[in-house]
Amino acid sequence: MGEQQRAALCILTGAALWGIIGLWNRRLLSAGLSPADIVVIRNFGGMALLSLFFLMRDRSVFRVDRACLPYFFGTGVVSVLFFTICYFSCQKICSLSVASVLLYTAPSFVVLMSAILWKEPITRRKLSALALTLCGCAMVCGILDGGATVTAAGVLWGLGAGFFYALYSIFGRYALASAQPATVTVWTFLFAGTASLALLRPPHMAPLASPPTLCAAVGLVVFSTAAPYLLYTAGLAHTEAGKASIMASLEPVVASLAGVIVFHEAIGLTGATGIALVLAGVYILR
Repeated sequence: MGEQQRAALCILTGAALWGIIGLWNRRLLSAGLSPADIVVIRNFGGMALLSLFFLMRDRSVFRVDRACLPYFFGTGVVSVLFFTICYFSCQKICSLSVASVLLYTAPSFVVLMSAILWKEPITRRKLSALALTLCGCAMVCGILDGGATVTAAGVLWGLGAGFFYALYSIFGRYALASAQPATVTVWTFLFAGTASLALLRPPHMAPLASPPTLCAAVGLVVFSTAAPYLLYTAGLAHTEAGKASIMASLEPVVASLAGVIVFHEAIGLTGATGIALVLAGVYILR
């Protein structure tokens, strides 16, 4: 397997792990935790896990050039923290389907910014993949079935989520010019985890005393935070930012399939067609 194939596999695996985030979030929400509480658990937990792991395995990731710190602030606070705040705010106002589709305007932002910043070509293949994945996401999320709730404020929050989500690929590419993928991921969460403490409300964390809720929190941190960010950043180091962001559109497909398999949610012809479109978009970027 060549370098490009390994990079694509890392990105797709990371996207798949992001896609199962609902498995953990549903358990946490049903236990009484709020979206803001989950933002703290995810970011601070990710920071704690990654820091502990690399303190034991490779402490060199903590030694970085000061010139990289603004990029890590960008990936950690401006991207990871801000996008989750915007995304959850959008979910409060709009339907989940609308929030998901607005989040996946991110590849469009990445393709445009990459063309401006690094002169990455906007090819027919890339535009075709972008169109297929965006349309597919809309179908998978059910927005074309009607009944979606849309407000002006919700659209702004959703577009903000997509924009800040896109910035991880942008700041990440700058950081990767002088730092290894693992270093970028660790420092991203050192910033995101620390900044997320501004949202911490200790009394609201009481549900974590329950073993099932604690297990869900651990699953969120390990499988849908630390691992996918390590994988996506490793793939981004060897892939155009625009292509990487489009490939990450696999996430809502996995989320939809997880809902069908785990929660026995129904998926109709529209949803199945949407999955096919997203996979087709990812395939033509192979």
